[in-house]
Amino acid sequence: MAEPKQDLLGRLADLSEGAVQRLSEAPGADRALQALKGLADKVDDLQRRTRGFEELERRLATLEKRVDSLAKPKPARKPGSGAGSRPAKPGSAPKNP
Repeated sequence: MAEPKQDLLGRLADLSEGAVQRLSEAPGADRALQALKGLADKVDDLQRRTRGFEELERRLATLEKRVDSLAKPKPARKPGSGAGSRPAKPGSAPKNP
C-alpha cells in the first residue's frame, strides 16, 4: 500500500517541477518574481517595525499609570499642621499694616 502513495507523490513532484519550469519560461515571469521578492522585503520590514511597537506599547502603559497616579488629588492636610497654626513666639508682636 505504501508504493501507490509514493508513486502518487513522485508523479505529483514531477508535475510540479514541470509547472515551475514552464512558469519560469513564461513572458513576464521575471517581473512577477521581482515583484514577489519586493513584497517579501516589505513584509520583513513591517515585521521588524511591529516588533518595536510591542516595546513602545509597554512603555506607554507604564507612563500612563505614572501620569494617572500624579493626576489623582492629594489628600487634604490636617488642620493645625500648617505654618499658620504655630503658636506665636513670646515677645513678638503681630504685624499691622
